[in-house]
Amino acid sequence: MSTHHKTTLLSVQHLHKAFGGNQAVNDVSFNLQAGELLALIGPNGAGKSTTFNLVNGQLSPDSGSITLDGVSLLGRKPNELWRMGVSRTFQIAQTFGSLTVAENVQMALLSADGKSLAPWQRATHYRRADALQLLEQVQLDTQANRPCSALAYGDVKRLELAMALANEPRLLLMDEPTAGMAPDERHALMALTRSLVNQRGVAVLFTEHSMDVVFEHADRVLVMARGALFAQGTPAQVQADPQVQAVYFGSGKTFGASTTEAQA
Repeated sequence: MSTHHKTTLLSVQHLHKAFGGNQAVNDVSFNLQAGELLALIGPNGAGKSTTFNLVNGQLSPDSGSITLDGVSLLGRKPNELWRMGVSRTFQIAQTFGSLTVAENVQMALLSADGKSLAPWQRATHYRRADALQLLEQVQLDTQANRPCSALAYGDVKRLELAMALANEPRLLLMDEPTAGMAPDERHALMALTRSLVNQRGVAVLFTEHSMDVVFEHADRVLVMARGALFAQGTPAQVQADPQVQAVYFGSGKTFGASTTEAQA
């Protein structure tokens, strides 16, 4: 287990964001600790995606603060955040279909080191041992020399995770990480994420539609409704909260197998 637990890494305080007259995010505050998986959920229009995009720098808040280890993240471009140790899966980590699996990770390592290649160069030799070690951590080392375009969908997701780890992140932001995956693949990817988080003491904020993933893998859950934080707690606390059930699924429904794919 990581020794980094209980250190507040990400601090989000009093975020506000309006689009026209609509308060998409209204006074949202939360902290995220190193070594913690924090899920952000809520029904459509709850403000969850806007909150996530404020944290990852795609949007700027109207007011409020976002700090990583005490340093403000506001106004920083994605490549600047990447160098500060903020990784986003499935956005930064667009895979290159024409490159091999290993070369994709080598490109991410180049980026993490602030280097770039001339257009005619390939990353074939750059930090190859480090790339293979990252691939081993996501159980893709045996496919290192295959073209990325030949990978199965679940393997692409694991490759993107390896690429997101190339900058040795302190904060990993995962937007719908298991979208499109079969249930067993979903749980395998999140179990893998959990083991890597434990090893490295990374903090993870993720949004997710699949309630089975949220309740099995998150340490804490934030529930948003109508732009505000409505409830937060452990998965068990949130699952048992009748108000959360009413807001999330309407009356008469509970968090159960039938709601696995409820739209968040």
